[in-house]
Amino acid sequence: MTDPSDEVRPLLRVRQVREFTDQPVDAKALDAIAIVMAVEPGSGISHAYDEGRAAERILIAASLIGLGAGIAWVRSEMRPAVGEVLGLPEDRFARTVVAIGHPSEAAKKPKSAPGEARLPREESVLHERWPAG
Repeated sequence: MTDPSDEVRPLLRVRQVREFTDQPVDAKALDAIAIVMAVEPGSGISHAYDEGRAAERILIAASLIGLGAGIAWVRSEMRPAVGEVLGLPEDRFARTVVAIGHPSEAAKKPKSAPGEARLPREESVLHERWPAG
Protein backbone atom coordinates (compact mmCIF):
# COMPACT_ATOMS: atom_id res chain seq x y z
CA MET A 1 0.00 0.00 0.00
CA THR A 2 1.22 3.49 -0.85
CA ASP A 3 2.00 5.78 2.08
CA PRO A 4 -0.83 8.38 2.22
CA SER A 5 1.66 11.16 3.00
CA ASP A 6 3.40 10.45 -0.33
CA GLU A 7 0.09 10.78 -2.16
CA VAL A 8 -0.82 14.14 -0.64
CA ARG A 9 2.69 15.63 -0.64
CA PRO A 10 1.94 17.86 -3.67
CA LEU A 11 -0.99 19.36 -1.75
CA LEU A 12 1.16 19.98 1.31
CA ARG A 13 3.68 21.88 -0.81
CA VAL A 14 1.15 24.31 -2.31
CA ARG A 15 1.83 27.88 -1.15
CA GLN A 16 0.53 31.34 -1.79
CA VAL A 17 2.78 33.16 -4.28
CA ARG A 18 2.84 36.95 -4.31
CA GLU A 19 5.89 37.66 -6.44
CA PHE A 20 6.18 36.62 -10.09
CA THR A 21 8.73 36.89 -12.89
CA ASP A 22 8.02 38.74 -16.14
CA GLN A 23 8.04 35.44 -18.05
CA PRO A 24 4.72 35.01 -19.85
CA VAL A 25 2.47 32.11 -18.93
CA ASP A 26 1.77 29.54 -21.65
CA ALA A 27 -1.39 30.39 -23.59
CA LYS A 28 -3.00 27.18 -22.28
CA ALA A 29 -2.86 28.57 -18.73
CA LEU A 30 -4.44 31.82 -17.61
CA ASP A 31 -2.43 34.76 -16.16
CA ALA A 32 -5.29 36.17 -14.01
CA ILE A 33 -8.66 34.80 -12.87
CA ALA A 34 -11.60 36.59 -11.27
CA ILE A 35 -14.13 34.38 -9.55
CA VAL A 36 -17.50 35.87 -10.47
CA MET A 37 -20.54 35.32 -8.30
CA ALA A 38 -24.22 36.17 -8.65
CA VAL A 39 -25.59 39.00 -6.52
CA GLU A 40 -27.98 37.17 -4.16
CA PRO A 41 -28.90 38.93 -0.92
CA GLY A 42 -28.38 36.68 2.09
CA SER A 43 -25.90 34.43 0.29
CA GLY A 44 -22.70 36.00 1.61
CA ILE A 45 -21.58 32.99 3.64
CA SER A 46 -22.23 30.45 0.88
CA HIS A 47 -20.55 32.75 -1.66
CA ALA A 48 -17.45 33.10 0.51
CA TYR A 49 -17.36 29.32 0.99
CA ASP A 50 -17.72 28.60 -2.73
CA GLU A 51 -15.21 31.28 -3.68
CA GLY A 52 -12.69 29.89 -1.22
CA ARG A 53 -13.09 26.36 -2.58
CA ALA A 54 -12.65 27.55 -6.17
CA ALA A 55 -9.66 29.77 -5.33
CA GLU A 56 -7.86 27.04 -3.40
CA ARG A 57 -8.40 24.56 -6.25
CA ILE A 58 -6.98 27.06 -8.73
CA LEU A 59 -3.97 27.60 -6.46
CA ILE A 60 -3.41 23.83 -6.25
CA ALA A 61 -3.85 23.35 -10.01
CA ALA A 62 -1.33 26.11 -10.74
CA SER A 63 1.17 24.43 -8.42
CA LEU A 64 0.66 21.05 -10.09
CA ILE A 65 1.52 22.50 -13.53
CA GLY A 66 4.62 24.28 -12.25
CA LEU A 67 3.18 27.77 -11.79
CA GLY A 68 2.48 29.87 -8.73
CA ALA A 69 -0.75 31.53 -7.72
CA GLY A 70 -1.80 34.22 -5.30
CA ILE A 71 -5.31 34.76 -3.98
CA ALA A 72 -6.58 38.27 -3.24
CA TRP A 73 -9.91 39.84 -2.33
CA VAL A 74 -11.28 42.98 -3.91
CA ARG A 75 -12.44 45.50 -1.29
CA SER A 76 -16.19 46.11 -1.41
CA GLU A 77 -15.81 49.76 -2.47
CA MET A 78 -13.66 48.67 -5.43
CA ARG A 79 -16.00 45.94 -6.69
CA PRO A 80 -18.03 48.22 -9.00
CA ALA A 81 -14.83 49.42 -10.72
CA VAL A 82 -13.56 45.84 -11.08
CA GLY A 83 -16.95 44.78 -12.43
CA GLU A 84 -16.76 47.56 -15.00
CA VAL A 85 -13.24 46.55 -16.11
CA LEU A 86 -14.39 42.93 -16.45
CA GLY A 87 -17.64 43.91 -18.21
CA LEU A 88 -19.79 42.16 -15.60
CA PRO A 89 -23.57 42.56 -15.72
CA GLU A 90 -25.25 44.28 -12.74
CA ASP A 91 -26.28 40.97 -11.19
CA ARG A 92 -22.66 39.71 -10.88
CA PHE A 93 -19.65 40.72 -8.80
CA ALA A 94 -16.00 39.72 -8.39
CA ARG A 95 -14.57 39.63 -4.88
CA THR A 96 -11.84 37.03 -5.32
CA VAL A 97 -9.03 37.35 -7.86
CA VAL A 98 -6.34 34.73 -8.45
CA ALA A 99 -3.09 35.82 -10.08
CA ILE A 100 -1.14 33.07 -11.84
CA GLY A 101 2.43 33.24 -13.07
CA HIS A 102 5.97 31.98 -12.75
CA PRO A 103 7.17 32.46 -9.15
CA SER A 104 10.23 34.65 -8.68
CA GLU A 105 13.33 33.18 -7.02
CA ALA A 106 12.42 35.00 -3.80
CA ALA A 107 8.92 33.51 -3.89
CA LYS A 108 10.35 29.99 -4.25
CA LYS A 109 12.45 30.29 -1.08
CA PRO A 110 10.95 28.84 2.10
CA LYS A 111 9.54 31.41 4.50
CA SER A 112 10.26 29.17 7.50
CA ALA A 113 12.91 26.63 8.44
CA PRO A 114 12.07 23.00 7.57
CA GLY A 115 9.56 21.61 10.03
CA GLU A 116 8.55 25.03 11.41
CA ALA A 117 5.98 26.26 8.87
CA ARG A 118 3.11 24.11 10.14
CA LEU A 119 2.14 22.69 13.48
CA PRO A 120 3.16 19.06 13.97
CA ARG A 121 0.41 16.61 13.03
CA GLU A 122 -0.10 15.54 16.65
CA GLU A 123 -0.91 19.17 17.54
CA SER A 124 -3.33 19.78 14.67
CA VAL A 125 -5.18 16.47 14.20
CA LEU A 126 -7.44 15.25 16.97
CA HIS A 127 -8.96 11.79 17.21
CA GLU A 128 -12.60 11.70 18.31
CA ARG A 129 -12.38 14.39 21.02
CA TRP A 130 -10.46 17.36 22.36
CA PRO A 131 -7.62 16.24 24.63
CA ALA A 132 -8.15 16.63 28.38
CA GLY A 133 -5.88 19.05 30.04
